[in-house]
Formats: sequence, structure tokens, C-alpha cells
Amino acid sequence: MKASSPDSAVGELRWFKSSYSAGDGGDCVEVADAGAVVLIRDSKRPEEAFLSVGSGQWAAFVRMTVRG
Repeated sequence: MKASSPDSAVGELRWFKSSYSAGDGGDCVEVADAGAVVLIRDSKRPEEAFLSVGSGQWAAFVRMTVRG
């Protein structure tokens, strides 16, 4: 996992929020598929730094989360 600052290419990505997130947009993270990595950012501060996680690591995290 690595923290990075946004640049123009990141702004062109399609960001997604969980369907379980609050309707007001707070208390949520957004994710974007950037090929070999998945980017994760704070929905309240999209212009600030984000995390970069390998797509395999992200898939493992999601699988473990679904299992509980």
C-alpha cells in the first residue's frame, strides 16, 4: 500500500462508493480501478492524497470482508 497525491490522470478515473454509504456523502471512501492497482480516497476530500493498493490485494480484502 502506498499513499500518493492526486494528479490530472487520477481525476479522469471513474470513482465508486459503496451502496451502503450514507446519502449525504460523508463517512465514506471511494475506489477507482486503475489497472494493476486500486486507488482509495476519502469522499469528503477527493483532492487530497489517496492510497494505492495492488489489485490482487484489494480482491483479497474484499473477499475477506464479504466472509465477515
